[in-house]
Amino acid sequence: MDNTLIHDAINAVSSKLFDKEKQIKLAFACILANGHLLIEDKPGLGKTTLANAMSQVLGLNFRRIQFTSDMLPSDVLGVSIFQPHNSDFRFFKGPIFTQLLLADELNRGHTSHSKCFA
Repeated sequence: MDNTLIHDAINAVSSKLFDKEKQIKLAFACILANGHLLIEDKPGLGKTTLANAMSQVLGLNFRRIQFTSDMLPSDVLGVSIFQPHNSDFRFFKGPIFTQLLLADELNRGHTSHSKCFA
C-alpha cells in the first residue's frame, strides 16, 4: 500500500473520530500487519465508530457482536436450520463471517460464577 493511500485513509477515519490520531494509526498498523486489535476504553469514546469508519474507508464488510453471558456458539458462528421443502439443512452464517469484526464487551461473555480449572 502506498504511503499516500495510508495517509488518506487515516485522514478519512480521523474526520469521523476526533482527537484519536494515535489510536487510528495504531489500528491501521494492526490491520496492515494482518493482526488483531484489543481496544480497552470507557463506554462512548469511539471504539465502534473507529471500527466502522475503518471498514468503510478500506471497503471491508463490518459486523459487531455484543457479548452477553447467555451467548451460544451459534450466536457467533451461525446455525444450520432444517428446510422441510427440500429435506435439507441450510447454514445461516453468523457475524464472524466478515472481514472486520468488532467483538464488543468481551468481559460480559462469561458469567461471574463460572470457574476455570487448569
